[in-house]
Amino acid sequence: MISCGKQRPQDESLEQCNSVYYWRTDLRLDSTERAFLKQYNIKKVYCRYFDVVMGDSSIGPRPNATISFSDSLPDDIEIIPTIYITEDCMHKPHKDLAEKVVMRIRQMNETNNINNVHEIQIDCDYTSKSRATYYQFLETIKSQLSTIHYQLSTTIRLHQLSMPAPPVDYGALMVYNTGDPRKWQERNPILDYRDVYPYLKHLGQYALPLAVAYPVYQWIRYIDNVRVEHTVEADVILKVKHAMEKERNNLSNSIITYHLDKDNINRYNPKTYEEIYHH
Repeated sequence: MISCGKQRPQDESLEQCNSVYYWRTDLRLDSTERAFLKQYNIKKVYCRYFDVVMGDSSIGPRPNATISFSDSLPDDIEIIPTIYITEDCMHKPHKDLAEKVVMRIRQMNETNNINNVHEIQIDCDYTSKSRATYYQFLETIKSQLSTIHYQLSTTIRLHQLSMPAPPVDYGALMVYNTGDPRKWQERNPILDYRDVYPYLKHLGQYALPLAVAYPVYQWIRYIDNVRVEHTVEADVILKVKHAMEKERNNLSNSIITYHLDKDNINRYNPKTYEEIYHH
């Protein structure tokens, strides 16, 4: 597989790189997960450090579900601290929130001796109501990061493709959770081509370099006391991937899977992962 390169094409696409999200509350890798990182030449791990959620009116936004570091990544893999912030935190500005987020990330890196960091990613399902506040929040974070020469990225959901692009270095397009969970008997809520199709028209003109994240996870929930398992067939993932790459040149350069977990690794055969990560 092709690893991260240093040259970026002139069409604003990202360097070729295989990546994965890590979304558990303790960084601890087993032998299967370590073998996956090596086999598919994973060079970046987007690691959820903590969430930012709304407290009561006197507290405002606060951190939640902070990760523990019982283990470490291989030295040649870049870790990208990823912060999920709930949309209601962006209904109005909060003084010093951006500064507090950056400071907390830096403190966690220092405390846990994490050195291979060159970027921060913010994950938020912003809407037209919260977009202006969120973009100003990103501007402030980017200003904070400029002094330490970090990049800034943000997640982009399909419905956000029709909005002006956020002020970041690039976006990670989340091609999962695309459907309505209430209509699960009609379409797979994790990923269905019919839910992606209406947004394909925005890809070619979207004014931001894009990495793409595809789902390899299972969603288990109980509906009327009945266990329901949602997974995505490999052919659906690949159909969506090929359709998107047809609309935007070099969209295959930077591929992320969501998320690193032994069960997710074993859910698909190696050939499927090779095709997902194919550049």
